Amino acid sequence: MSERIGYSNNRLNDCQRENGEETDGKEQWFNETAALHSEDLVISTRINRLIYQKRSDYQNILIFQNQIFGRCLALDDAMQCTELDECAYQEMMAFLPLNVHNDPKRVLIVGGGDGGVARECCKHPLVEQIVQCEIDQQVVDASKRYLPFMSEGFKNDKLKLNFQDGYEFVRQNPNEFDVIITDSCDPKGPAELLFNNEYFQQLFQCLRPGGIICSQAESYWYELKFIQSLFDRVSKIFPSISYATTSVPSYPSGQIGFLLASKEANVNFTEPKHRFSEEDCESTEAIKKMIDHIEI
Repeated sequence: MSERIGYSNNRLNDCQRENGEETDGKEQWFNETAALHSEDLVISTRINRLIYQKRSDYQNILIFQNQIFGRCLALDDAMQCTELDECAYQEMMAFLPLNVHNDPKRVLIVGGGDGGVARECCKHPLVEQIVQCEIDQQVVDASKRYLPFMSEGFKNDKLKLNFQDGYEFVRQNPNEFDVIITDSCDPKGPAELLFNNEYFQQLFQCLRPGGIICSQAESYWYELKFIQSLFDRVSKIFPSISYATTSVPSYPSGQIGFLLASKEANVNFTEPKHRFSEEDCESTEAIKKMIDHIEI
């Protein structure tokens, strides 16, 4: 017997499987609505073992084991990250802006409750302080318990974690940060606020001179019109703007983009200010773990 699980059709029960129980002999799948505001495409991932499933005050949280992807985190009807490929997203989200900025001492992360972006920001030698605003404490708590390979960043002394609305924090703290990273869900529901004009205007004000932002910016395969609209709007606020891309196999199109913008004019986002040697990279614990899992 096969059961298809998708948050969008409200078939999940608010329950919790803290001991990683098997799925009662039923074949279960996580269904993701792959394109924004469309039911024409659904991507399914088998749930080999249900680990955690609960409704918080803000969203449905699901953690499960898949034979290919390993541990998987889904919020509402969207896959957020998996053990196999989360590094491709987290490293790009963090190091793109950090390595273009001359001196990224103070960093703000909005969202990112799994801890992956914080983990990567903590690695950068020039970063001295990281403030993270995550509105949903239950995502952080679940990540700490079931996704330790990402949540290890929460233990770092550089990080101060606030459970509050990042939108309001940005509005209330002008001229505070060198880099602001918005690691948000897709632009629907409450997360839509993190893609509107006012939010980007507040980001501009929250940055110090020469500051840089990086925001999740969807897939050009499915959301090209949205991306074009987003860049048209943001280019009226920031004098330098660019789109970066990476491959993430667990995401519906296998690709995800990043919006990069700076308060400075004529910034070349393709030319990093900071470069790390092979020895630098191999010295980090995360890289060692990744290499150890590669089978040749």
